[in-house]
Amino acid sequence: MGFGLAPTSNSEVIKPDVYNQLPKEERVAIEEKIAVLQSELTAVLEQLPLLQKAHRDALRQLNAEMTAAVVDTSIQAIGKQFQGIEVIEKRLAVVRYDLIDNTELFLSDDAPPEGDIFPKNLITQKHNPKYNRYRVNVVVANDSDGDTKGSPLIFEDHPTLAKLIGRVEHLSQFGALVTDFTMIRAGALHRANGGYLVLDVRKILSEPFAWEALKRALRAKEIKIVSAVDEMGFTSTVSLEPEPIPLDVKVILIGERIVYYLLCDLDPEFGDLFKIEVDFDDQLQRTDDNVELYARLIATIAQAHKLRPLNADAVATVIEQTARLAEDSQKLSLRVGLITTLLQEANHWAGIDGRQTIAASNIQHTLDEQLRRSSRVQELSQEAIERGTRLITTDGSEIGQINALSVLTIGKFAFGQPSRITARVRSGAGKVIDIEREAKLGGPLHSKGVLILSGYLAAQFAKDVPLSLWASLVFEQSYGGVDGDSASCAELCALLSALSETPIKQSFAVTGSVNQLGVVQAIGGVNEKIEGFFDICAARGLTGEQGVLIPAANVKHLMLKQEVVDAAKAGSFGIYPMESVSDAIALLTGEDVGERDKDGAFPTNTINFRIEAKLRHFSDLQRKQQRGEEEQAS
Repeated sequence: MGFGLAPTSNSEVIKPDVYNQLPKEERVAIEEKIAVLQSELTAVLEQLPLLQKAHRDALRQLNAEMTAAVVDTSIQAIGKQFQGIEVIEKRLAVVRYDLIDNTELFLSDDAPPEGDIFPKNLITQKHNPKYNRYRVNVVVANDSDGDTKGSPLIFEDHPTLAKLIGRVEHLSQFGALVTDFTMIRAGALHRANGGYLVLDVRKILSEPFAWEALKRALRAKEIKIVSAVDEMGFTSTVSLEPEPIPLDVKVILIGERIVYYLLCDLDPEFGDLFKIEVDFDDQLQRTDDNVELYARLIATIAQAHKLRPLNADAVATVIEQTARLAEDSQKLSLRVGLITTLLQEANHWAGIDGRQTIAASNIQHTLDEQLRRSSRVQELSQEAIERGTRLITTDGSEIGQINALSVLTIGKFAFGQPSRITARVRSGAGKVIDIEREAKLGGPLHSKGVLILSGYLAAQFAKDVPLSLWASLVFEQSYGGVDGDSASCAELCALLSALSETPIKQSFAVTGSVNQLGVVQAIGGVNEKIEGFFDICAARGLTGEQGVLIPAANVKHLMLKQEVVDAAKAGSFGIYPMESVSDAIALLTGEDVGERDKDGAFPTNTINFRIEAKLRHFSDLQRKQQRGEEEQAS
């Protein structure tokens, strides 16, 4: 209620009714004294806030002096560890000033929770939110004196924007998101700073904003933490904006060649930021030294995965399989992952057999099991052929009909499949009709192969007369797309058979591409193609007449399964290399193809003689038809 003055008598306040009975002169004297005292009291009260302020300042100064004595001891001890680091020295100076200026923060009386058995002065305060301002958030630590020696090497398997450049986390409180500097988290670039960062290029390209953030950091040589929400501009929420951190890192992108070529072509910044290209070969030359090294690699894989050791025959079988994976008898595949899987499964079968080592039979058993698990579509295809649903002939002879070979790839499994190609010819305007292309089932490479046939026919048989031919080519019972030019040799042989009316032995299948000069060129998947036709012939019974014609350039790629090798050794199945279309026709028909003599004519009764005669006959028919049309028009 404040201060008040009242008259007293014998140290007691005079009551109002007694005071009013006092003489007037006495009352006036008392009131005058009260007025004087009131003015003096007012003067004293006016000085009180100043006295209180002086008291508080003196107390604050005393607290600061006492706090400084304690703080300086700790600050100096820490400062010695970071002496000469200007950024940390400035930070410690700011912390010292803030600690001294907020001494009362540490003098508050925080009572322990009810029922707490520990005294108040023993309760830790390190997790008290009011002390967060003094906490240190170690975003990343690369300590060469600790477990990490040398420059950091980081592999980020999931390079999202946040995991790449860092993020600021938030905490939900009463329906609102709050954050502070203690919730700043490091990204892969922070952890790799001063060292190396390895990224899968396909993964980082598939993550929104990650690729551009990486390039931005490398260009600016600093890491700036931003969120995906900020990048999209969908929010105006005020959040932390951490200071950019200087960046010195080497980024290594790993991926397929096609991705590298696409980035070089489509991203103008890629070449400036990633200047060193390293193209690792996935095959190894099959020399004696390399075979020995590969055997050591196989032993290392077995040891690393705690598998049984391999005996010599097993190692030889694995090396043969690696050559098959390389699709080249003179090379070895470096697809270590597939070899590891093979050894792990072979180790399982060796355990079932009770062996102490992995034998060649365990490797072969594994390969057989892998084939059995993956070959359902192949079995259905062969079943359709064996039951006559798909028409494939493996004996006899037919005009304008041939067995071609293709490879179907389903997942990781590839197998060869024979297809019947037929050709029909008549007089026409010099056009070879590709029915697959006309039906929009043929790819560009297949269409190119068919067009090459026209060039070969015109150059070989119609040098001085118009190519007055209408021919049609088709893959019979083909209901999907057809692409690639590996059937162009078979198509040309079928076309030449139809023109010469010479039957082709159906016990043969043909694969290979051909150029306009009639030279047969190498193709891919030669092993699967041979094995696909062999399986059909074996199911029907090998007669010794069946075989496959392949380009001579593909002989070095032969890595056939043991059944085919054994059949070839026994003479029950043949594999015939061919250099040219003439070689193929001679094998397929058993007749003389014929070469031009010095006068430019083919020998009589040869295949080429009959083809040229047929084309000249077509040309005569065309001229007669044109003359008839002209006479009718006139």
